[in-house]
Parts: sequence; structure tokens; C-alpha cells
Amino acid sequence: MKYLVLLIVLVVAIGIWRSRRDKDTDAESRRPPPPLAGPQDILACAHCGVHIPKAEALMLGNQAYCCPEHSRLGPA
Repeated sequence: MKYLVLLIVLVVAIGIWRSRRDKDTDAESRRPPPPLAGPQDILACAHCGVHIPKAEALMLGNQAYCCPEHSRLGPA
């Protein structure tokens, strides 16, 4: 009889433990995703015309270039 009571207590304890663990994982999955980066300005290389993000462009005056070699060669 005492083994039956011990088994019931053990099953209840495991059930409580699992239900709390499931709630913790649900809380993590409900977090909102991080905000996405906004749109970037796109510029065309003055030499070859390849479109590149403004953050990656090499600017000489108001001309955008995709690489140092094209900035050295100048506009086409």
C-alpha cells in the first residue's frame, strides 16, 4: 500500500514539474521577434552601374562607387 501512495506522489510531482517546464518554454516562444532593419538607400556605382547599399558605397563628392578601383577610375 505504501508503494502505491509513493507512486501516486511521484506521478503527481512529475506532472507538476513537466507543466511548469512547458509554461517556461511557452513564455520564450511568445517573445516578439526582434525588429527588422528598415529599408536602406541603394545607389548605383558611377563607373559600372552596379547597385549597392549606401552604407557600403565609397563616396567621392556626390558620386558613389562599388570598389576602390572604380573610384580611382572615375565615372564611365
